[in-house]
Amino acid sequence: MCQAMSSFKTLNLNNDLLKAIEAKGYQSPTPIQEQAVPVLLKGKDLLGVAQTGTGKTAAFAWPIINKLAKDKTKARPKHMRVLVLTPTRELASQVCENFRSYSKGSGVFSGVIFGGVGKQGQITMMKKGCDVLVATPGRLLDLMNEGYVSFEQLDVFVLDEADRMLDMGFIHDIKKIIARLPEKRQTMLFSATMPKTIANLADSLLTKPIKVEVTPESTTVEKIQQSVLMVTKKDKFALLKSLFKIHKKSIEKSLVFSRTKHGADRIVKELLKDGIEAVAIHGNKSQGQRDRAIKDFKSGKAKVLVASDIAARGIDIDGVSHVINYNLPEDAESYVHRIGRTARAGREGVAISFCDPTELKLLKNIEKSIRSKIPLDSDHEFHTVHTKEDVELQEKLKKEAKEKHLASRKKARANKSTKKVGKKTKKKSSSHTAKKKKRPIKRGSRR
Repeated sequence: MCQAMSSFKTLNLNNDLLKAIEAKGYQSPTPIQEQAVPVLLKGKDLLGVAQTGTGKTAAFAWPIINKLAKDKTKARPKHMRVLVLTPTRELASQVCENFRSYSKGSGVFSGVIFGGVGKQGQITMMKKGCDVLVATPGRLLDLMNEGYVSFEQLDVFVLDEADRMLDMGFIHDIKKIIARLPEKRQTMLFSATMPKTIANLADSLLTKPIKVEVTPESTTVEKIQQSVLMVTKKDKFALLKSLFKIHKKSIEKSLVFSRTKHGADRIVKELLKDGIEAVAIHGNKSQGQRDRAIKDFKSGKAKVLVASDIAARGIDIDGVSHVINYNLPEDAESYVHRIGRTARAGREGVAISFCDPTELKLLKNIEKSIRSKIPLDSDHEFHTVHTKEDVELQEKLKKEAKEKHLASRKKARANKSTKKVGKKTKKKSSSHTAKKKKRPIKRGSRR
């Protein structure tokens, strides 16, 4: 065995797995693989704090495949031996693809289920049984409720990207699924960050877990060549096109982030007009469209993939040379996740962010979070100076608009209330008059 593979041999994985790893061309285990694999091979629960791009999928896939290949117990119809929950369809597909490539020749069958496509193929698969099932929460719950899924044979449960599950509103679905799992099992939870809700979930889910924490966010950020370009909102399209022309040779594959689905489609339209092959993925795209877009991007047919944050979550594509933030994200954590799509596995990467006057506050929050100032690149024809006054003016205009809106609503409510009171008074008055007119005159009374 080559010298590079000798370091993998110390992980005590079977020979078929080592051959599959060697075929991938890996040189040495990543820190999370070195720390997590021995723990998981012993059957212990694990809490992994790690971002995508650190090799965490392999860190849990290798011990699972090793265990299943040694055990040789096959999943019965409707059953699975292992369940891996992921937040997005793209990530589910990629995790399943990893399991399949590492388990070739081992007899381990891996399947995937997610929404956005027809159920029938997934139902047919589950009727046969599945050694490793990778799933998104929504579709899994559907098939559970319809009686196509049973957890009686489950030995291992993996909750991947737990923090993004929380962001996407899946936490209640996850709790419903967990409630149906057998208590006796090995459990792994992976998360890039550890907010209180995820920490509480980990406490309830894991039994005497070993915590493995690698690649803090600031370290990941420091590996990437970052820059921020000041530009007006109306010049962003022109600046983007200009970048692709100037850096035509160095930009191999570029991931462009848009804040909105509509914005992503507009960016693609503008780039195509300029002869730049681009595709988009976002929530309004069908699964078939998303799969085709990623396939074209992976193959190099499309040089640019334009995405929203949620759609791009978990995308693990080799060779992304540039990440461009067409719009700055609303929170600093998303910035770190975005730029982490490049500089994978020790490679170099570039992250370029556009900033218009309305985004200066977002930029400030990002720099505060990553504890460093993003270098300013003013060497472009669309450079504009954003001053403190620009920010104050924007905030003043926003405040005035908000106050005007509140005043308008208050006035409308007051007018509505006045009209109601007027109607009641008028009604009461006419009723009182009518009663007076109809009052009978007592006999013998003085007129």
